[in-house]
Amino acid sequence: MQPKNDRRSLRSRQQLSDALVSLMQEKPYHGITVQDLIDRADVGRSTFYAHYPDKDGLLISQLSRVIESLRHDIDHGEGESKSLLPALGLFRHVQGHFHLYKALVGWGHNLDFVASTAQNLISSSVETQLQARLIGQPPPSIPLPVLSRYVAGTFVTLLWWWLDNNMPYSAEQMDEWFQQLAMPGVEAALGVRL
Repeated sequence: MQPKNDRRSLRSRQQLSDALVSLMQEKPYHGITVQDLIDRADVGRSTFYAHYPDKDGLLISQLSRVIESLRHDIDHGEGESKSLLPALGLFRHVQGHFHLYKALVGWGHNLDFVASTAQNLISSSVETQLQARLIGQPPPSIPLPVLSRYVAGTFVTLLWWWLDNNMPYSAEQMDEWFQQLAMPGVEAALGVRL
């Protein structure tokens, strides 16, 4: 399903996105229905299904958009230069939307789905970055999907801990610790300094 990019379609997707965010601050994700979303967004059911297969598709789209936006900023020199993962940008984004992400962590039933979705998206982004950096290099001792999953898992674990403990440290401090924990293992596996 390829979403249209005309103004009406963009507006509908934004309305649905806003509806999802506001509803997740009110009740658990698993308790949100497509009907709740279309009522809140004031769009028709056919409009919803023209853009998303289900509410999980909407959530995945939102998480993907955040990660891709941060990746775009990095690629165009607006963020963490040469970063394997836009960790600082992600920590800052979550900090700026604390109540939304705290709601995600607080409603235990959606935590596994959201954590798994975030980890899959981050892992895919990291694997793409690693492939681009290793062109012409010998294959690493650990397969890239394994390394990517390790980086994503480390990040998601730290992020959830940070949220669950009401962000006791700055985004910058969390990024520094993430880099210290994750990057030495990745560099050792690759045999190169990133």
